[in-house]
Amino acid sequence: MILKIGIGLVTSKLLAVFVGPSGMALVGNLRNFLTSLESISTLGFQNGIIKYTAENQKNENQLKKIIATVFISLLTIAIVLSCVLYFFATFWNTAIFGNNFDYVIVFKALGLALPWYAISVFMLAVINGLGQFKKVIWINIIGNAIGLLVSIGMILQYKTLGALLSLVISPALQFFVTVYFINKEINFLKIIRFHQFDFQIIKNLLSYSLMALVSSVLGPLVFLAIRKNVIEIVGLEQAGFWETITRISTYYMLFVTTILSVYFLPKLAVAKNNLETKKVFWSFYQTILPVFIVGLVIVYFLRFFIVNLLFTNAFLPVTTLFFWQLAGDVLKVASLILGYQFFAKKLTVAFIISELFSLAVLYFSSFYFINEFGIQGIVMAQAFDNFVYLLLLIVYFRKSLF
Repeated sequence: MILKIGIGLVTSKLLAVFVGPSGMALVGNLRNFLTSLESISTLGFQNGIIKYTAENQKNENQLKKIIATVFISLLTIAIVLSCVLYFFATFWNTAIFGNNFDYVIVFKALGLALPWYAISVFMLAVINGLGQFKKVIWINIIGNAIGLLVSIGMILQYKTLGALLSLVISPALQFFVTVYFINKEINFLKIIRFHQFDFQIIKNLLSYSLMALVSSVLGPLVFLAIRKNVIEIVGLEQAGFWETITRISTYYMLFVTTILSVYFLPKLAVAKNNLETKKVFWSFYQTILPVFIVGLVIVYFLRFFIVNLLFTNAFLPVTTLFFWQLAGDVLKVASLILGYQFFAKKLTVAFIISELFSLAVLYFSSFYFINEFGIQGIVMAQAFDNFVYLLLLIVYFRKSLF
């Protein structure tokens, strides 16, 4: 986590110096698109792969079926998506960046890189399921380090184009690192056979992918649509300022989401009744949330220093976005612990309905707030959405809360 944040900070500084606010907005557009695309290419199977690999690591025949079935499925999906990206690159360039930018080569490169990325995600999930946590850590460390070097080289050489290409190429390079480590555990060439394909395995995995796909595909697409609206109303540079404050938010939010997934989610999963669930909820509100609020107060007063340190003077207008971003993040963190209950108890339908409702509120409120308040309107819309979502979850989980 610390390494990931460190690499993110270095990359942010490079982007600030060499591509500026406008380039930052384009990078944000591509990042949102990639998040959705990567989720589709892996079908949201990661958690399911880890679970079934862990359960069947001593059942060699079933493990072979799982590996062969998922590998063939993901490779097929990735190849189809690759063809769509490569041969319709001009369409995707216009859809993501608009008519004023020619980055067709980025989508052709993405088409070539996608299968490597999808398979590396699959193999990493298999290693994780086998309990080889040290190898997972080393793969991430080496992969992130390689990605950083590629980003530095390409941004220095090609500026905005280099930043976009590094986003596309770097994740795919992790394939080679993953292959090196997994070959010591499993001989893929001997396992992957078409006669091992089992549709029942896909059926079992689909139940795990539904929630992941709704949030990780629709969410980024909504943000992409909002950013395109921001660019049309207040300009590309202003959209870059929103992407900048979003990056800053991502860094400190990573601490909370890590604590939630590692510590609180397992506790919610084993809670047997409303009383036990209530203890977990209020434990979070009495310990983590107050510390987080204090941290954000400090961040607010250091906002000028933070912007100068991580970016450049050209990004100083970002300081006007801090208040509403931080207020919204407090509301978001307050709702996160409640939202994790959806995953802990596999409340799939309730999760999908609440997620769609939240995205709809964000999408439509952003239009109103941006027109009324300019670029500040988008962070105000996010804060408003987080407030509405928190109220919704409080009502839904009221028996577990009070």
